[in-house]
Amino acid sequence: MTDNLRQGAGDKLASNMKPDSQKTTMEQGSDKAKGAADSVAGTLQPEDQKSTTQQATDSSSSYMDQASEALGNAGQQISDTLGLSGGKK
Repeated sequence: MTDNLRQGAGDKLASNMKPDSQKTTMEQGSDKAKGAADSVAGTLQPEDQKSTTQQATDSSSSYMDQASEALGNAGQQISDTLGLSGGKK
């Protein structure tokens, strides 16, 4: 597998620069599909076959995913604590 099968750092950056609220449903779906495919390809591609740029992009993507998940969980906990989630208390 080669880097040309992967989503480039510039493509990822461009996708992340535009907020989801300003994207069409088609754009959001396309971003999710590309991201999922790239994630699978990145997992399957051996590190020694990745360019330095792709290794850095994969590493930063992993950290960004973890940070995003942590922030989402924290936001949900705050919302639940304040009773903003619409659920019963």
